[in-house]
Amino acid sequence: MTINHRFIPTIHIHPILFIFIFISILTGTFIDLFIIISIVFIHELGHFFAASYYKWRIKRIMLWVFGGVMDTDEHGNRPIKEEFIVTISGPFQHLIIYFIMYFVSIFSLLPPSLISTILFYNTTILIFNLLPVWPLDGGKLLFYLLSKRFSFQKAYYTTIQASIVIISFIIIAQLVFFPFTLSACLLMIFLLVENYSDWKKRHFTFIRFLLNRYKGNHLIRSVSSITVPSQYSLMDVFSHFRRDVKHSIYIQMPNNKRVTIDESDCLKSYFFDKHYHKTIGEIATYSTI
Repeated sequence: MTINHRFIPTIHIHPILFIFIFISILTGTFIDLFIIISIVFIHELGHFFAASYYKWRIKRIMLWVFGGVMDTDEHGNRPIKEEFIVTISGPFQHLIIYFIMYFVSIFSLLPPSLISTILFYNTTILIFNLLPVWPLDGGKLLFYLLSKRFSFQKAYYTTIQASIVIISFIIIAQLVFFPFTLSACLLMIFLLVENYSDWKKRHFTFIRFLLNRYKGNHLIRSVSSITVPSQYSLMDVFSHFRRDVKHSIYIQMPNNKRVTIDESDCLKSYFFDKHYHKTIGEIATYSTI
């Protein structure tokens, strides 16, 4: 189902969500589900309005069984600060909900039991979303934090690996130390599958990052040098590339001579010249002829 409106993005409702809506009507839990979906929708609108401000290419907002997601092509090729603001704008909406509920409570605009339910789900969704697990907002914030210190590849790989460990620990803790909750267990398993899928596609994600860099779709905030031995492959060199940073590559040749090559020449050699198997030393020698 697709909903279009002048002031909101294109919204897709996952077909399985309709099944849960039907079940909630039969079991008398529709109000709870409606509150959850509404909070998730407000959360995603926070991402949407921030992303629209920065003119991101937004495909849609998907509402599904376990939450929502804003589908965009901009992850990885926008400035870290910009992506941070877009990401944190989702959790910020929960603070607005707290603020609204405070005044609703003062003026008794809703029954106290309903206000308590809204506050409970608002807190639960906020805490859950801030878990340092990819692709939750907390996992994205962890990725941005690591990206400030490490290369894109190391930051991304570490985020996925840490997420898998954290999710596995939560699943074990649920089974051993806490009362079993099917919905929570299914949610963690879903996130575990998502992270495993992203791990399998990690090379494709890295290539997309490099391709955006090759096309010039990235912001340069600083310049940093990389020193590598001449026998390194291009992928070995690319593994040192950091976000928001332009690199000059210093190549240590066998004769103790040091040769400099720009990162754009390396990217061109890989994507345009298709020198997949040449070493950086061979490419540097070829470029100086």
